[in-house]
Amino acid sequence: MTRVGKWVSDHVVLGIGLLVLLYMSLPIFVVILMSFNDPVARNSYQFDGFTIDNWLNPCEPFGMCDSVVLSVQIGFLATVGATILGSLMAFALVRHRFRGRTVANIFTFLPMASPEIVMGSSLLALFVSAGFAGALGFWTILVAHIMFCLSFVVVTVKARLAGLDPRLEQAAMDLYANEWQTFWRVTFPLVFPGILSAALLSFSLSFDDFIITNLNAGQEVTFPMYVWGAAQRSIPPQINVVGTVMFLLALTLVLVGEFGSRRRARSLG
Repeated sequence: MTRVGKWVSDHVVLGIGLLVLLYMSLPIFVVILMSFNDPVARNSYQFDGFTIDNWLNPCEPFGMCDSVVLSVQIGFLATVGATILGSLMAFALVRHRFRGRTVANIFTFLPMASPEIVMGSSLLALFVSAGFAGALGFWTILVAHIMFCLSFVVVTVKARLAGLDPRLEQAAMDLYANEWQTFWRVTFPLVFPGILSAALLSFSLSFDDFIITNLNAGQEVTFPMYVWGAAQRSIPPQINVVGTVMFLLALTLVLVGEFGSRRRARSLG
């Protein structure tokens, strides 16, 4: 009985975690399944039949692929901008003491704590007051996405820097490495997983955003805006194809990064 009780106590947390993970993954499985659906009606929300036509003709709904390309372009540029700026801010906040550091930390956290409708309307008011009322579009969306992704990058990279052992950098400088060599050969490789995680998070947030984008998009239509508009009339199954492709790409990047980290760990060991 004691042995059975010990086995249960050792595995109950793992079992509960797997059940929770499975429950959270159910919507993803539904999206993958519905990407092969052959609906009998425009507003069908059930699996009516199997087909691969949705994958063979992903751009059949007019304008959908254009919205996907726009979302990818904005997501990529917003990720690059937010990752560079956010990483520099994180290094400054963790490695340097300066007047106003506490205030900077508070203002960095505010966009994460504020509702999206508040931030979106604030950015719209900013663009209008700056004279961009008639120029809302690609660049205003990009600026808005960099603004709200920036906080997530700073917080993620800061957490990685806070867990970095400073003795590793000190050891490198004791071995006659200068500051530049220490940063690129010791600090940056150790912080890079955090930067990569922040970049992936930024792209996901940018690609998925609707509220802030809708307020600052002008005549541009991103993929979430297209999905919202299409849902008023019908649900093209190709939408699920795009969702499946994005999920598989994200999963591939995570697996490649994990395998690369393990390979580097084995080579160092």
